[in-house]
Amino acid sequence: MGIHGLMSYVGEHNQFFIDLQLRNTKIIIDGNNFFHWLYFESNLNLQYGGDYDSFTDIVHKFFETLSVCHIYPYVVLDGGSDLADKKLVTLKERARDKIQRAHSIAGGGRGHVLPLLTREVFKQVLTKLEVPFVQCFSEADRDIVSLANHWMCPVLTLDSDFCIFDLKAGFCPLSYFQWRNLCTCKGTQDCYIPARCFSLERLCNHFNHMNKALLPLFAVMNGNDYINLPALETFFSKVRLPVGGSCGRGRKHIRIQGLLNWLSHFATPPEAIDNVLKYLKKHEREEIRELLCSSMKEYEQSDVSLEDFFQKGTYECQVAKKLKLPQWVLEGLEKGNLSPFISDALILRRTFLHAQVENMQKPSAHTVAQPIRQVIYGLLLNASQVSEVTSPPVHSNKMPIVHEFDRSQKTLKKSFVSATRLPVKFCEDHLPLATLAEVPKSDRLTLLLETLRVKTSILQTIPSYLWVPVAVTCYWTRYSEPKVKLHHLQALLLGMVFGELHRTRTSSDPEVFHVKADKMVYDQFLKWKEKKVQKLLDLDTAHTFCQWQCCLQMGLHLNQLLSTPLPEPDLTRLYCGTLVHRLCQELKSTHTAENLLISSPEMSQLYCDLLQAVKSTVPPDFFQEITRKTKSCKEKKQASHSSGRVYQSTCYVRSSAIV
Repeated sequence: MGIHGLMSYVGEHNQFFIDLQLRNTKIIIDGNNFFHWLYFESNLNLQYGGDYDSFTDIVHKFFETLSVCHIYPYVVLDGGSDLADKKLVTLKERARDKIQRAHSIAGGGRGHVLPLLTREVFKQVLTKLEVPFVQCFSEADRDIVSLANHWMCPVLTLDSDFCIFDLKAGFCPLSYFQWRNLCTCKGTQDCYIPARCFSLERLCNHFNHMNKALLPLFAVMNGNDYINLPALETFFSKVRLPVGGSCGRGRKHIRIQGLLNWLSHFATPPEAIDNVLKYLKKHEREEIRELLCSSMKEYEQSDVSLEDFFQKGTYECQVAKKLKLPQWVLEGLEKGNLSPFISDALILRRTFLHAQVENMQKPSAHTVAQPIRQVIYGLLLNASQVSEVTSPPVHSNKMPIVHEFDRSQKTLKKSFVSATRLPVKFCEDHLPLATLAEVPKSDRLTLLLETLRVKTSILQTIPSYLWVPVAVTCYWTRYSEPKVKLHHLQALLLGMVFGELHRTRTSSDPEVFHVKADKMVYDQFLKWKEKKVQKLLDLDTAHTFCQWQCCLQMGLHLNQLLSTPLPEPDLTRLYCGTLVHRLCQELKSTHTAENLLISSPEMSQLYCDLLQAVKSTVPPDFFQEITRKTKSCKEKKQASHSSGRVYQSTCYVRSSAIV
């Protein structure tokens, strides 16, 4: 949620906070709020589609710091939109705003737009670090409050709604959580993180010992993500709010302070509501009373016990129960194995496709992945058992429709996208969603690969953990518009090799062979990553790689929905936007990187296998460039023998290739 202007207002009042030396405690982390804040606070590049490797390192450092201080984190992530879709207006506004910010970033201006796969990367890091996390059925705020009050521990967030919730141990705003400034207690070896905790009692005491039960009414009247009543503007235009004291940041803060002062004169919410309604037209009063009261309930604790999930691996949600969703779907959503995209499509038949830093003059990068999404919709809706409360019955002669919100130029557009009619095995007798996971793995794999237009045979030379990215890359190469160029493909595959180099260098597995030459190549990649790229973003290149991320995102969702017939890929080192753009720029203009992998035969072989796998799915003349073959691998093998190195490869590449 979020209350307009409140976080900046309370931030100007030190008296609302208590200084803490945080250690030896549980802490509940508002997951969505946290990974947004951490990515932006770390000043990672936002133009090139995500430096997921750098973000991974920062997340590692954060949780290592908590561990040193014996702080035990529990991460709670938002799920899909609520059943009533009460935030639809807010979601549209935010989507429009993200499009404008993405456009600004693309032109070298300011703005924050989270790279597309950040959430998935974050979940993978949590899993590797064994940090417990749960994905709620819808928005997580009320569930977080219930868990934090049950455990009597603070919440870590930057969401202003937590200034309203009655938290027994308060909440620590991320902006005051100095995790990079680790301190030691005097006379001991114990470490702590300096932090500040917001105190609801201090806020209420500041405003004439206000009844804290009035704060939800304040939130609703001031305007939050769920409600913004134009009728209340009549109240604000007529009432004289007692501002009192100094108020720093213009009209928003003046209204906040004045409204809190005004509400503090009433003993209870009903009394305050009666006095609000006096300023409204008689025929509006009862409707507004009902809206105010129902909206205030958003600040009550939920009946969901997340403790059950952290102790037993599952929890009960009454809303989900009423929908009669299959148990495997519920568990997949709770554990984060299925994305909120899946629940929105299944329950609301509506999805938002997130804006990226791309060429706004071209069709949205999400367009290329629409056929994959249509297969997902077919699996979810063609014979789904969702309650008729949320979805009309599906007729066999007409495919279901999903409403997609996506970018069209620099505006938000709603499209009607039909589900794909699936092969007989997946739709005969209206195959229930409940039994989808029971379909033989070979059939699920066939559907996945047919959707990506890839044959199993081309993956055989590739490590299994790269099968999904390679299959997606084959799809992307064939269907992206404008057409993928050879230097785009080469740069992308080299980025995957960079990720593999990191895996081999940092692996504790004794079976992973560590080669000194690999370190030399890895260090060279790091130098390339750190080099400054051209100041102006190459919009066409950015657009091409955005399309690849869209294909990968939907390929991941489909693989998950089909109960992972292919291994889940490690996203944390798969794509580094800064490096890939830098390599792409260099490959486009010169051949200086041509022998980048020559000192590492194993990585050269991997690169050649990746390149050959993708090129085998397109016509021989697909990459329309003036070509000349570089040294054949046989010649290079002879050359490497003469210098004391062994080099084995079977790939032939064009003039700008790196081998």
